[in-house]
Amino acid sequence: MPKPIIGVMGGAKATRKVAEMAEELGRLIAERGWVLLNGGRNVGVMSASARGAHQAGGTVIGILPDRKKTNASPDLDYVIATGMRDARNVINVLSSDVVIACKGSLGTLTEVAFALMHHKHVILLDWELTDTLFNAYFRSKQLVIVTRPQEAIEHVARVLEQEAKKRKQEQSRK
Repeated sequence: MPKPIIGVMGGAKATRKVAEMAEELGRLIAERGWVLLNGGRNVGVMSASARGAHQAGGTVIGILPDRKKTNASPDLDYVIATGMRDARNVINVLSSDVVIACKGSLGTLTEVAFALMHHKHVILLDWELTDTLFNAYFRSKQLVIVTRPQEAIEHVARVLEQEAKKRKQEQSRK
């Protein structure tokens, strides 16, 4: 079975706090032996999460919005240049088994929306949402909010374990 791919999404502009959490997420993902996937650029959450995973010996995939690889983070193991601009957000989400979204802006929100539309589990790291738009997703536990990177990783582990149990049950019914 392939290694789980954990998508870390977030803004190109990140506060120091968000960047530090993204770097820790990257490290924790690598320590679990999971693959980190992000938007690939050498800025913000993308750069910080890639750096954390790379420094911890993990594997990092970057899905770039343009055709040039010159803007890629130096901490990527695999660079996929799409030339798709923001449309590559769909690739980010569909390629991820679980999505962790650090604070970002509209691009990050599109990734959260795509993930929910495609029934992916989404973990919002340190977000404040008061809009009722997401209430059904919170009730179904498809969308959760956590405050620390370690909480996000623990939640990912539970989701992956539940998904593995579901696959085993489905296979035993065949």
